[in-house]
Amino acid sequence: MSLGGLWLSGCAPKEVAPEPVRAVRTLKVESGTAQLERDYAAEIKARTESRLGFRVGGKLLARPVNAGDAVRAGQVLAQLDPQDLRLGQEAAQAGVAAAQVQFELAVADFKRYQDLRAQNFISAAELERRETTLKAAKAQLEQVKAQAGVQINQTSYSSLNAPASGVITAVEAEPGQVLAAGTPVVRLALDGPRDAVFAVPEDRVNELRALLNRSGAVRVVPWGSQEAVPATVHEIAAAADPVTRTFSVKADIGSAALRLGQTATVRIAQSGRAGVVRLPLTALVEHKNQSAVWLLEGAMKVRLHPVTVAGAEGNTVLVSAGLSAGDEVVTAGTHLLTPGQTVRRYLERGQVGDVPASAPASAASR
Repeated sequence: MSLGGLWLSGCAPKEVAPEPVRAVRTLKVESGTAQLERDYAAEIKARTESRLGFRVGGKLLARPVNAGDAVRAGQVLAQLDPQDLRLGQEAAQAGVAAAQVQFELAVADFKRYQDLRAQNFISAAELERRETTLKAAKAQLEQVKAQAGVQINQTSYSSLNAPASGVITAVEAEPGQVLAAGTPVVRLALDGPRDAVFAVPEDRVNELRALLNRSGAVRVVPWGSQEAVPATVHEIAAAADPVTRTFSVKADIGSAALRLGQTATVRIAQSGRAGVVRLPLTALVEHKNQSAVWLLEGAMKVRLHPVTVAGAEGNTVLVSAGLSAGDEVVTAGTHLLTPGQTVRRYLERGQVGDVPASAPASAASR
């Protein structure tokens, strides 16, 4: 009997531990009107950024500037080896001297033949031939002078100078390289207007076109800062990028003190919508491929309730349908809940009683 009793007791079902009462943060919904905004990631760029290169080819001898250096107008940015160019210049100058001698000889000959013609020692045809020779010598002199001018200019092109003040944003050639004419050496962002450059999807382009050239129509918020800078959309790409299928947009930020390459957020206000509720992003869960929230009911039990999301702003989600004024939404601890589970409101240290742990949710515009 004792062995049978032990066997039966071992097969008896174990008691299930009661489900713990979990603490959750909640907030109550208030009705109102929310001002919706769309955010786009942007980069601060110069209005004019040029890739500078030499107008002649040669071996890069020196590049005294580096990325990030501020330069002034006329400052030397790079230098080619000028030896071959100088030899070409000297050859051209020698050609000018030779042509000058030939021209002076032709002038002297023509004067002598004029005197001989005046004395009827030569025919008129002979004088005309000498005049033609003089004209050819003069044309030859003008030609070699022009060629020498081109060669002198090319010699001066061995020095790459900044066309205006600005900042070097990139370096594309190193000393020792043999460069062809036009090969980019440095990239220069000119001082002056700055733009916030961002990309928008195809279905939002028309919204941006409606804001074109409207002063202060968008706001630019540098990352890490809460201070917004008004900006004006002044350029929208005519065609979408072939890879990303987005349109590039440039917004003028005026004289705002933002650094080149700095990241920022472009915020575009939308029309206000009634009944839109702003909730923390942690309140939103996904159930059967649909957005939902946990509602706290009178018996301190939670219920999963579907909602319609209108958008997001940072760590805040905008709910356009599914909630009514007075609903109490769970905002923290949602990942541990099951339908019908009993919960309790989370109490901050020093609080007494069963009170909500956060302020009511408001749909008023910020």
